Amino acid sequence: MTYLEILDLHKNQLNGSIPPDLGNLSKLQYLDLSQNSLSGIIPSSLGNLTKLTYFNLSSNKLSGTIPTAIQGYGSYAFIDNPFLCGAPLDKPCSANGNGTLTPTSKKPKALRVPAIIAIVAAAVILSGVCLVSIMNIRARRKKKADVPMVIESTPLGSTDSNVIIGKLVLFSKSLPSRYEDWESGTRALLGKECIIGVGSIGVVYKTTFEGGISIAVKKLETLGRIRNQDEFEQEIGRLGNIQHPNLVAFQGYYWSSTMKLMLSEFVPNGNLYDNLHGLHYPGPSTSRGNSELYWSRRFKIAVGTAKALAYLHHDCRPPILHLNIKSSNILLDEKYEAKLSDYGLNKLLPILDNHGLTKFHTAVGYVAPELAQSLRLSEKCDVYSFGVILLELVTGRKPVERPTANEVVVLCEYVRELLESGFASDCLDRSLRDLVENELIQVMKLGLICTSELPSKRPSMAEVIQVLESIRNGLES
Repeated sequence: MTYLEILDLHKNQLNGSIPPDLGNLSKLQYLDLSQNSLSGIIPSSLGNLTKLTYFNLSSNKLSGTIPTAIQGYGSYAFIDNPFLCGAPLDKPCSANGNGTLTPTSKKPKALRVPAIIAIVAAAVILSGVCLVSIMNIRARRKKKADVPMVIESTPLGSTDSNVIIGKLVLFSKSLPSRYEDWESGTRALLGKECIIGVGSIGVVYKTTFEGGISIAVKKLETLGRIRNQDEFEQEIGRLGNIQHPNLVAFQGYYWSSTMKLMLSEFVPNGNLYDNLHGLHYPGPSTSRGNSELYWSRRFKIAVGTAKALAYLHHDCRPPILHLNIKSSNILLDEKYEAKLSDYGLNKLLPILDNHGLTKFHTAVGYVAPELAQSLRLSEKCDVYSFGVILLELVTGRKPVERPTANEVVVLCEYVRELLESGFASDCLDRSLRDLVENELIQVMKLGLICTSELPSKRPSMAEVIQVLESIRNGLES
């Protein structure tokens, strides 16, 4: 199959070794063998695949040294292989070349008194650790007994007592626990005057309970690939356990045969798009947004969003891809700190095909080319979208603008052309009160790297955070 360009076999429970003959697929551009049970060494013949733009062998049982020719794909391509060693992993190889200690053939020496004392002390410490662990497990079980709260009654907002019973699940103890509070609250909620936004999967409302507690409620209009209540509860329940200061917290959900709702934290200062460009303003957007969004705040928004994405990509197991990042999905709290919304909802999005991608990507200009052209999903799609956000923050412009009926300006192309022509400063949003030109240009260059055409040339989100921190620290020093 020498004309094959894409080979995706990830998560198929494959075992055995990687066939060296894969190195003969000279036109291969995309190779994903991750999340299997493949073992043995990595064939050096894979270094012959010079056209690869995506390469992933992570989460297998491979062993030995990583061949030099493929080390350039970075550690992400090889992680979760306990017996792999050498660059780019932070795990040196031992003499036997497999990252493990070589057993010695010497006979063990007789234990001396100090060794016996150390063993006894270790046993006592281990017993203490076990006791503490048991107590922690009991405490966690007691905590889990209270959360989430499950309330069953008639569908929210319904006065008909004969309809099928619905299920309300709450992840947060701060929310009202009486069903009557929810029923009266949502009767007032589901009206046009309570709408605060329209997302990719439904309309978003705001409701406030007694005591001043406000939440955002998304009424789902599509369930995408989710077929039944069990799948819905599994997906949303997983999101209820995710906590990060730069992620909008999920606080519960509601399911009935006639209505599906997602409950989340209410973030008061709206979204980044409206703050940058002004509400419902159709033309070029520079200097039309919120004057309170000065550069130091924009920089903090960039860092906060990057940390949220890095958490989803690197700290969640399995990693979570967002795939719908845009400035309207970045919400701002009362201190203008960023909170990323709509994460982990891939299965809820409308079923995609090559022609229907932009139906849910309502803000054209954020979508990575490999996702738009062939639906290749990877964390580098999110990196591309984040790069567009950086350019948006620096320039104050929308990702795509139409100055005239026959003219279209794509932000990435516009900035790249000016930078290559030596007019980088012409891109900057001159309405900024605390504009620091050198810092803005560095962030702009990072945005262009993140929006590289080839996914392999884009950094990881962990690397993006390091660059952003070095930009700010370099300026202060």
